[in-house]
Amino acid sequence: MDLQVPIKIFDELLEEVIESTGMLDLASGEIRDVKYIDYDVAERGLPAEDPEYDFTSGMLSNNGHEVEFRVEVDAAGRKYSVTASELLELKGRAAKLFTDSARADAAKKAAPKRR
Repeated sequence: MDLQVPIKIFDELLEEVIESTGMLDLASGEIRDVKYIDYDVAERGLPAEDPEYDFTSGMLSNNGHEVEFRVEVDAAGRKYSVTASELLELKGRAAKLFTDSARADAAKKAAPKRR
């Protein structure tokens, strides 16, 4: 069973939002394969190291529905993760998101077509 899901990550600075993508491991809460969009981490450093850094959030989406959650950043270890308590809440919200989405898709397919 694959427990990794693609997510978007938003590092919030005072006047800028740095967007990236990654893979969230729903078993451990670790976020791997972070890829920044229009941001050179080699030149500018990790967004969390910026003096104007405020916080980081993540977003899981499915069929136009989104679940937002808090992301922890270990600047020294250069790692992103989700705490155990946040991960537990996220799993419940994500299960509802995917279940509701699957039900909506099934209802669309089962609905009679009008001519």
